[in-house]
Amino acid sequence: MTSGPGLDRLSREELALLVPEYLLAGHLIDRAGMPHLIGAFGRDGMRDIAIEEWMGASPVYTRRMQRALGFEGDSVETIFKGMQIDVGAPPQFMDFRYVVTDHDHGEFHLDHCGALMDVEPMGPDYVRAMCHDIEDPTFDATATASNPRAQVRPVHRPPRVPADRSPHCAWTVAIADDHPAVPVPEEAKAMAATRAAALELGPIDPDDPGRHDYAGPLEPDLVFSDWSASALRRITDEVCLQGHLLALSFLAAVAARTTSPEEAVAFGRHQFSGVAGVAAERLRDALELPPTLEGAAILLGLHPGLLPYGYVRCDVELGERLLVRIAADSGAVADGAWPSMLDADHLEPLDAIVRALDDHLRCRPVSDDADGLVVEVVRGDSPMPETDDVVLTKFSTGAAFAFDARGTPVELRTSHTPVD
Repeated sequence: MTSGPGLDRLSREELALLVPEYLLAGHLIDRAGMPHLIGAFGRDGMRDIAIEEWMGASPVYTRRMQRALGFEGDSVETIFKGMQIDVGAPPQFMDFRYVVTDHDHGEFHLDHCGALMDVEPMGPDYVRAMCHDIEDPTFDATATASNPRAQVRPVHRPPRVPADRSPHCAWTVAIADDHPAVPVPEEAKAMAATRAAALELGPIDPDDPGRHDYAGPLEPDLVFSDWSASALRRITDEVCLQGHLLALSFLAAVAARTTSPEEAVAFGRHQFSGVAGVAAERLRDALELPPTLEGAAILLGLHPGLLPYGYVRCDVELGERLLVRIAADSGAVADGAWPSMLDADHLEPLDAIVRALDDHLRCRPVSDDADGLVVEVVRGDSPMPETDDVVLTKFSTGAAFAFDARGTPVELRTSHTPVD
């Protein structure tokens, strides 16, 4: 069995099941990277890197998703649609509820904020860093993908008073000609120059049964099972690319604060390893994969750190041996994205993926040359312990979060009454 585009092997139902998983995996990228930053740069350094990271990636990938699903525009509704398919807001874990009043006005609140659940135990200073310092510039930066004169402003937000206040936060969005235009962040200009930003992905087949675009009205919950298999593959590839852009933006912000490229890459490897293991466990459970080499081949072919195929060029071959080949001339390697951090001496992210199926599985280098990296998945004599990177990522409530099967969406509210 040779697996290039592993998504092609999935049914429409399986793809619909996995889209929220890929969105949540992208959100966990921060949970994998930030603990290491706190240790090296303190809370304030972590905060500043997070601001630059999201300001760099989100305007770029938001425009990509708008183009892919045909909902480009300059309205509040367009902004909300983009937020619904954004690794910064995985459904349910970040349970955004939207109110569209007109073209220029709307509101949203979070009935559940998984990020708050992760940070609240760390104390009010960390909550303020996330819900005030980070959100203020990054919400507006994301909105620039649709309208530079959009302003996202809080009605209320944590620290919560009282401690069990619900909804967790509430915000208004307004567009006006007299609002000063938010400039495209310099970080976003840098990300727009990457191979990831310019990557051409396969078009959505209009003859494939199911939904093909998001040109209609905003829906409170996207029901991914309504979408065609072709559209779901494109959404998945775009979501995985969001993760790579976020990691690239993270790496750029870290590199500006370290003394050598090698030091910055070390932070990237920790981040990759942590999210690789947690995402692999969630994909394993969602697809009920067996603890075999066959299961490992499927998992490697579907892992978000190794997709989209056109960017990473990761081939998985299962015959008498299970081999993984990552091309040296891929866009991911040219950009310095996660796959470029893998070599014969640094296979920790791949080990974390296969260990999710069986803690005896590990990766052994076969070759590492100008053509790329080849590793073999083998079974060791003793179990491999879980790495600190994965353990740290599992402090996030997202690691064990369970998605609910939500039924037919209710009609959107249309009042302009502020949310308390």
